[in-house]
Amino acid sequence: MKELVTCTQMKNLDEYTIEKMGIPSCVLMERAALCTVEEMKKRMKAGKETEKILVICGSGNNGGDGIAIARLLHLDGWKVSLFLLGKEKTMTPETAHQLKIARNYQVHETNNLDLYEYTTIVDAIFGVGLKRPVEGHYAQIIRELNAATAFKVAVDIPSGINGDTGFEMGIAFRADLTVTFAFRKRGLCFYPGRMYGGEITVADIGIYTNEDSDSSMHHLEKSDLSLLPDMLPYGNKGTFGKVLFVSGSPGMCGAAFLAASAAFKCGAGMVKIQTVEENRIPIQTLLPEAMLTCAFTEEENQKNLDWCDVLVIGPGLGLTGTSRERAQWFLSHGTQKGIPIILDADGLNLLSVHPDWQKYLGSNTIVTPHIGEMSRLCGKSIGEIQNSLVKTALEYSRSTGCVCVLKDACTTVASPDGKTFLNLSGNAGMATAGSGDVLSGVLAGIQCMYHFAKHTESEGMKAALGVYIHGLAGDLAAQTLGRRGMTARDIIRFLPEILKK
Repeated sequence: MKELVTCTQMKNLDEYTIEKMGIPSCVLMERAALCTVEEMKKRMKAGKETEKILVICGSGNNGGDGIAIARLLHLDGWKVSLFLLGKEKTMTPETAHQLKIARNYQVHETNNLDLYEYTTIVDAIFGVGLKRPVEGHYAQIIRELNAATAFKVAVDIPSGINGDTGFEMGIAFRADLTVTFAFRKRGLCFYPGRMYGGEITVADIGIYTNEDSDSSMHHLEKSDLSLLPDMLPYGNKGTFGKVLFVSGSPGMCGAAFLAASAAFKCGAGMVKIQTVEENRIPIQTLLPEAMLTCAFTEEENQKNLDWCDVLVIGPGLGLTGTSRERAQWFLSHGTQKGIPIILDADGLNLLSVHPDWQKYLGSNTIVTPHIGEMSRLCGKSIGEIQNSLVKTALEYSRSTGCVCVLKDACTTVASPDGKTFLNLSGNAGMATAGSGDVLSGVLAGIQCMYHFAKHTESEGMKAALGVYIHGLAGDLAAQTLGRRGMTARDIIRFLPEILKK
């Protein structure tokens, strides 16, 4: 699990390292340059005889990093040219000092941007401190850099990308590689910043968190799959968790099938689907492992609720009066029982038209809206939500007491305690019908894993693990089948592969 920081947090950590810990700024700058050069050398295909590198620098400390990079490459025998885009008189003291050192070592400087000459271009123009849109001469330079065929490297963050939101500020450098320092910035998680960053690597330059830091956002990595509990060797289908899906309506049995299939593939011991009679034959044909009930009476509902350990409400449920009655009964009674509830799809759409149902939400509930559903739930426009994904998810989580999984290209998981996760697994091929239903099944499967485990994780962490595993399975499907042709069933197909590893 890795921390994610805002630009302000990064600035505070940088200052803490310099002022409190006593590591000079020039030392941090030198380490940043060394790390960048090391990553560049791993990827530059041509040798020193044919490689020609341009490092283009602004007047801020990002430019100082770039000047140091040019010097290190020069001293190692690479053909490198330094282009100063910023004015010398406006340089920070650290950057001016780096320029003095570079000139002492006779690093070549150029005023001519014949970009076709270069095989590698290094962007050290702005860094994370950019506050306003890139315009005028700077915009023209970045436009020309983007048009060049050279391999492109961004120092810390592509110039023109907002370090907090990932938004393009007028125009932004399109990198093939971004070497970011100490921590991944949030703007390198959200699109388009993540796309403009290309391959993103985080370099350790000696800046670490401290007891005063307020970072509450993280992303998971593959090593975090070790948090999943082992299967009990003496367990049985009952101890591995029982999931009840309240899902499916006439003509909408597919969502129930996909969600239930995913729960099985994530280790649920037993699955029962509460649905309409029209879905009996197709679901029993598609998924004979699942039990099925079409009764909807107080007595049968209570039996089903008493049977299950996890409750999923919504996939393919529909918005009819009967759908509303099914959703409300199980949501209200499931909340009273205190079992984990995952509210998805039409469950969320029904919640949006019955806001008084929010009284049923709480710490045992995970809601999984996409942006359109979130808009209906909270009353914000889609544009407002896209501009503030983390804030929106956090506000809804805190106001309802539930865990909010706000689905997007970079899904946000927010807990009422303020802890958030940004998900970095997954790909565009997962933007296909049924993918969300699969996620609800994965989340149910994760809940089952922890049901009889000797240790547990927070509800937010469980949800984050589910989202991450769902994305990893999608990535494996894309690698195997290609993004354009993959379907939700392909995500299910690769879930065992992810969990096996």
